[in-house]
Amino acid sequence: QVQLVESGGDSVQAGGSLRLSCAASPYTLISSCMAWFRQDPEKEREGIASIASDGSTTCADSVKGRFTISKDKAKNTAYLQMNSLKPEDTAMYYCAATWTVVDGLRESEYSYWGQGTQVTVS
Repeated sequence: QVQLVESGGDSVQAGGSLRLSCAASPYTLISSCMAWFRQDPEKEREGIASIASDGSTTCADSVKGRFTISKDKAKNTAYLQMNSLKPEDTAMYYCAATWTVVDGLRESEYSYWGQGTQVTVS
């Protein structure tokens, strides 16, 4: 059974940092393309960072220079390090995974999704 479980969401002040985690199972899933999306209730879901099976990464312009995606295969976990947080970063953050992808930040490319973790920046 494929499962993605996010954690690490919290309420922080502007300028602060958070690290989100996404635990993947089965263990083979960590070798797939993984990504982080976010959604504010008033907006569409936005792809913000992806990491391909070869480790190459893509970041949306809105978070470039502030957010970093990575994964630790030994721990079957992907991460999103978020620095210099802004109020507009407030959203539910979702982890996603898929085996083949053309556009790593396109929602429709992803087959597997977690339940999300809330980030609030004030």
